[in-house]
Amino acid sequence: MTSPKAVLAHLVSDRRLGAMAGLGFASGIPYLLVYVTQSAWLSEAQVPIATIGLMSELTLAYKFKFVWAPFLDRYDPPLLGRFLGRRRGWIVTSQIAVMLALAGVAFGDPAQWLAWTVVFSLALGFAGATQDVVIDGWRIAVAPVERQALMASWSEVGYRIGILVAGAGALFLADRIGWRGAYLFMAAAMVPGMIAALLAPEPPSDVALAAAPAEHPGFAATIIAPIKELVQRLGPLALPILVLVAGFRMPGYVSNAMALPLFKSLHYSNTDIATVTKLLGFWVALGGTFLGSFIVPRLGMMASLLLGTVSGSASHLALAYLAAHGDHGGGEFWLFAVTVGIDSFAYAFASIVLITYMSSLAGTALAASQYALLTSLCAFPGSLLAGSSGFIIERLGFTDFFVATSLIGVPVALLCWWVWRQQALEPAAAA
Repeated sequence: MTSPKAVLAHLVSDRRLGAMAGLGFASGIPYLLVYVTQSAWLSEAQVPIATIGLMSELTLAYKFKFVWAPFLDRYDPPLLGRFLGRRRGWIVTSQIAVMLALAGVAFGDPAQWLAWTVVFSLALGFAGATQDVVIDGWRIAVAPVERQALMASWSEVGYRIGILVAGAGALFLADRIGWRGAYLFMAAAMVPGMIAALLAPEPPSDVALAAAPAEHPGFAATIIAPIKELVQRLGPLALPILVLVAGFRMPGYVSNAMALPLFKSLHYSNTDIATVTKLLGFWVALGGTFLGSFIVPRLGMMASLLLGTVSGSASHLALAYLAAHGDHGGGEFWLFAVTVGIDSFAYAFASIVLITYMSSLAGTALAASQYALLTSLCAFPGSLLAGSSGFIIERLGFTDFFVATSLIGVPVALLCWWVWRQQALEPAAAA
């Protein structure tokens, strides 16, 4: 087991890891502030519940970021690209856009002029999704494949801290200095991420791009080129691999949509839920994150991927057990805490494995666009299926629902095993 001193020394000795943690933190700030945290402000402003529900669509930019991601791979940002390189230049440009959008939301008043809030929230979603694209592109381009699990772990650590600040931190500030002050503070919280971008090393591929003559293909060619290159490079296994990516997190997306309603149906208080899911869940998830970065280099990519999909899906059986036996008070609270701990640990472990796998699939030159495509592919099917989760629970109940979500992982695990076997057979066939 690596000692804390060794981990800290490793973090300090490799500039990429420290920068990755700072960039992960900046990536975690905007997402909740587009809608989830802001919904509390909208509720206080007496915005109709139907309108609040519609505003959840403002996060769609995060699911469709693959549309404009190819242009971030092909073109330099204005002004900053000349001094920082293509990827770091886009990171700082997107961070400035996030800060301006947060300030715009801060100076609005949803009770008096909701359109102002909608426009700047839409801009915040677009800027935040763009920041995610270019940070992922930098991460893949700046480190070799064997370092991607470690890079992903530090990115996840920073991201979870950013989510905590933008969630619980913003709500805490809103009670004390008001929503305007809270959103302005969140804009200022982007500064550490900007410093991380400025201090981050420039990827070797960016240096090569700066020396090469600029290529500016047409609109359609720019969008199609990353998809075409990815499919050609994966060869005959392209379709199975893309289906595997699409299905890997599907059980988690469907399950997460109904986790909070389950906790409320069992009469756990908001304090209980916050204590277990935010405080305990944060540290447990960090454990799963670092276990993932430890396991992947030692067990191998496909073996880790198979373990991730099995453990991630099987953890839903703990939620099924809680649905059957849990309730507020007494020993049931500890059952609640253990259940959330199991689910959080497995989810974090599976996420790191998937991030590392998708990073290995993306090519260096087209890292931003291909990784954005893979993450959108990963999120979209599960998000669509999650929309029907409430109707399924009305028919099956919570217990059978969570058993069913765990069973979704069975065909995904079988596909993972098949892809692993086919990849193992390819070198033998070539020989």
